[in-house]
Amino acid sequence: MSGTLRISICDPNETTRENLKKYLIGMEQIWLEADCSRYEFFTEIVSQTTPDVAIIDIDSNDEKAMQLVEKIAKTYPDTGIIVVSCRTDGQMILRAMRAGAREFLTSPVQIDELVGSLDRVASTSDGKQRSNAGSIISVAGASGGVGNTSIAVNLAVALAARPDRSVVLIDLDLALGDADVFLDMIPDYTLLDVAQNISRLDLALLRKSLTKHESGVYLLPRPVQIEDISSISNEDFKRVLGLLKASFTHLVIDLSKSYSRLDIAALEASKHILLLTQLDLPCLRNVVRLLSSLEVYEGVNEKIHVVVNRAGLDKTQISSAKAEETIDREIFWRIPNNYPVISECRNNGVPLLQNAKNAAITHSICELAEKLSGESPAEDEAAVDKKDKKSWLKFLGK
Repeated sequence: MSGTLRISICDPNETTRENLKKYLIGMEQIWLEADCSRYEFFTEIVSQTTPDVAIIDIDSNDEKAMQLVEKIAKTYPDTGIIVVSCRTDGQMILRAMRAGAREFLTSPVQIDELVGSLDRVASTSDGKQRSNAGSIISVAGASGGVGNTSIAVNLAVALAARPDRSVVLIDLDLALGDADVFLDMIPDYTLLDVAQNISRLDLALLRKSLTKHESGVYLLPRPVQIEDISSISNEDFKRVLGLLKASFTHLVIDLSKSYSRLDIAALEASKHILLLTQLDLPCLRNVVRLLSSLEVYEGVNEKIHVVVNRAGLDKTQISSAKAEETIDREIFWRIPNNYPVISECRNNGVPLLQNAKNAAITHSICELAEKLSGESPAEDEAAVDKKDKKSWLKFLGK
């Protein structure tokens, strides 16, 4: 099972052991090799299963558990050890780390913390990283009307076209989002429902809270009522992302134009950020402004890819070379203009892959999906050397 993370767990407490198993079994790219209820038997199990990660709950007998951690760390150095305990004092954590644990989780285990720990220890002895967590792709706009939702929806559908992927689309335009319209769906639950019940959801219930499109994409739409927007806290939203990352290979987030606290949280959690623009002065000005403003959030700017939507819209568009010179950054991707096709798909609630499979715009979005996944990289667009920023007046020929 290529790319699968093999895990064995040891916990004499049946309740906490079963809860942990419930989390792990629902995760994509996770294979639960074995679960053990006795510390004295676990070394033999590890020798037989050679897991990538061993998760050990030490609360039943911390002396025996620490001896077990130390023995496995010395005998099987390629197996990453995660220790779980309800005790959070510094001495206990230090003791576990000295015994050979790579991560320490507080019991009861939270899904987002578990995902983060697995990400950090999921490496082979030759240094190749095998992440069990989903990849977050956020689609942001430099202005209203640049096609955020069209690209987000069709990118999600393109990613889901491969059977080895599971994709969820999150509509984060909490006031006016319409991803459900683009897919002609009437969801039963929204982001608000999931966020307010996140502490009671497991991976199975989470999937039942989402609405699945025939393309394979799962949708988590915006709240029904605008007044409910403030009811979604940053902490609950981050936990929603953590749970979704554990259950899906790809998360596509359609951001709002307000760059709210939830939008920023999504940007910080993203692996890729697509900043959509058109080749006109207002959009490019906003690209520069956004790149400058987002510098205060560590690591965000490095993940931003500037994407030109509706390339070739008309002859009055600013050239790509001048656009790159102005934003002081290369254009990552160009999506060709085809407004009639996009408009027809939107009005009929049918994605491009189903309604216009052979259109150039469809091919472009599918190639973009492959490039972002890193599995079948598309050929890079021709690069233009970076130049110093110029005055906005240069577009007027002055």
